[in-house]
Amino acid sequence: MKPHAPTQRQAVDAADLHRESGVRPPRPFGYETIALVLQGGGALGAYQAGVYQGLHEARMPIDWIAGISIGALNTALIAGNPPERRATRLREFWETICRPAYFSGLPAAFEFALFDSFDQVRTLFTASQAASAMLQGQHGFFVPRFPPPLPGMSDQPEKISWYDTSALRDTLVKLCDFERINEGETRVSVGAVNVGTGNFVYFDNTRMVLKPEHFMASGALPPAFAPVEIDGEYYWDGGVVSNTPLMEVLRGQPRRDTLVFQVDLWSACGPLPRTIADVAERTKDVQYSSRTRFVTDTLAREQRYRNVLRHLLERVPRAQRVSDPWCVEAAELSSNKRYNVQHLIYRRKAYEHHYKDYQFGVSTMREHWSAGLDDIRATLAVDGGLALPENDMGFITHDIHRTK
Repeated sequence: MKPHAPTQRQAVDAADLHRESGVRPPRPFGYETIALVLQGGGALGAYQAGVYQGLHEARMPIDWIAGISIGALNTALIAGNPPERRATRLREFWETICRPAYFSGLPAAFEFALFDSFDQVRTLFTASQAASAMLQGQHGFFVPRFPPPLPGMSDQPEKISWYDTSALRDTLVKLCDFERINEGETRVSVGAVNVGTGNFVYFDNTRMVLKPEHFMASGALPPAFAPVEIDGEYYWDGGVVSNTPLMEVLRGQPRRDTLVFQVDLWSACGPLPRTIADVAERTKDVQYSSRTRFVTDTLAREQRYRNVLRHLLERVPRAQRVSDPWCVEAAELSSNKRYNVQHLIYRRKAYEHHYKDYQFGVSTMREHWSAGLDDIRATLAVDGGLALPENDMGFITHDIHRTK
């Protein structure tokens, strides 16, 4: 077996980050909204940071960011900083949380050498990093709760978890400007689940003032992390119900011509498991991919129906369209808006296993980042890929990996 090529660490060097001026660039192809949709997936979220760097390089304006779990944390870092500082803040965040909480990791040169070795060595090395995350936590993110919760013993809801995420709040406050988030220049929506009702909710800066707790709630995956209290209610990670906030964006009101960059960390497609560890990994892939293809297919059909309804209404006399209550309601349901969903999905590596979402090694983070950067560059390079749909449905999707 041949060794891996050296990891593309230069992809996240600050010197390589393109700077944007304060002038907001025009939206391509006449879109009214450009949205970034970020799925949950723990340590895999560095892939999303790489995607954002590519959008940053292309001077792509972002009007709306929707995230869940680690996607919500990336959302806070992007929306909570000016465009010229966002990629740098993302890098600072990821290099912070990919350090062990207490005991120092291996020297950088030794870690990179192990990581760039054979699959068997890389598998053992990344497994040890995942074990370290479980035993001591990650710097600026979470640490083991002491004393740990014991079976049969009750406690306050915010203490019923294996890990304490108090450090995450400090990290977010340090790296994000929450006043900027709430000014609303970029719309922000992060998903969570109400523990008491089981209802899925979106915390949105067009409807409320967002605080660090809203983003932490979106990433409070039980039983590892405790629910977060907000206004007397407790919330868990949105991925408990749905790990992809695409529907929130595509059903947004008022409807607008929208370009969506949907960045998924789990692929619904994958190899047949051959070992019990493969079963654990494949289960996560299927569970947390949240039926993304089903969602896009459903929304595409909805948009087709809205277009059909619009065409039918055009055949009704104007006076009747205005006076007939059924026609009025039909007009509200119809739409001539168009949607283009650019789907970027992280593709698993041969050395990864079921612990890939809590394997917070610096080398792995940089590889994930580079993969996201490569994928968005390839996506943006597709001729006509970002154009407004011209089909009858008014809805198209594109996945660069499906065209390779």
